Amino acid sequence: MNDTKELIEQILGQTQKVILGKEKQVKLSLSAFLSGTHLLIEDIPGVGKTTLAKTLAHVLGLEYSRVQFTSDLLPSDIIGVNFYNTKDASFHFKKGPIFSQFLLADEINRASSKTQSALLEAMEERQVSVDGITYELPHPFFVIATKNPNEEIGTYDLPSSQLDRFALTFSLGYPSYEAEREILQAEHKVSIASLTSLLPEEIKLLQKGYASVHVSEAILDLTQEILKFTRESGLYKTGLSPRAALTLLHIAKAWALIASRDFVIPSDILEVLPHITHHRLEALGERKSPKEIVDEITQNLHIDT
Repeated sequence: MNDTKELIEQILGQTQKVILGKEKQVKLSLSAFLSGTHLLIEDIPGVGKTTLAKTLAHVLGLEYSRVQFTSDLLPSDIIGVNFYNTKDASFHFKKGPIFSQFLLADEINRASSKTQSALLEAMEERQVSVDGITYELPHPFFVIATKNPNEEIGTYDLPSSQLDRFALTFSLGYPSYEAEREILQAEHKVSIASLTSLLPEEIKLLQKGYASVHVSEAILDLTQEILKFTRESGLYKTGLSPRAALTLLHIAKAWALIASRDFVIPSDILEVLPHITHHRLEALGERKSPKEIVDEITQNLHIDT
């Protein structure tokens, strides 16, 4: 656990040299990676979404690839394509940018639903199929997608099946006054390339540490109470699915590991719950923020926060 703690402190420390004043968002991003899930960042342009992805990829020492989603982007532009080689009179598969350990799907809602769906098999099964042939993706495989929350011409809604592939979502928001002052000062600028990167064996050590985090029966009881409330209270269009429940536990395990614990406690569940429910629970009636939804759940279930 001590070795894992040192590695996590290194990741957080190095990343926050570039991403100032966003400790929780950095931890949530790391939680998604540690749990083998994927992340959606929904925010306005210019607040550091792409910079966070590039920085985290470098610090983790992962092969990084970025796809700028546009309205004319095709699935083959992401996955790859078979081409005919006249020299040997046979077809060869040219891999697309999805064959990387860390994929940034930038402005994902600018592509059509057909192109967005090209990520579904990859995100769920860590493989892609082209012309009946299956190709395994690198390990680890981690996707961060960004999305502009404002409705604009040329954007498409993400289908619920696509949204559900993302374990959690958050917004970076504007920096604090102090952090923004540091950003504005030229001497603050830190080169991402100058940051220390993890080695492959260190990634394996982190994964081993994550696998050792224990989830008690009490935590399972709490999770099922939350599920039951979202499904039976009549406050939401649909309740949380079994996949959402597993995601909640996976992210909570990673959150516990980041806190240097090998067991999950109720506060881990409650800390990450708003980011799990943000894109999954839609309140009936007036629109509610993720925090308001979680407050509603905890108050009705009498959970001590």
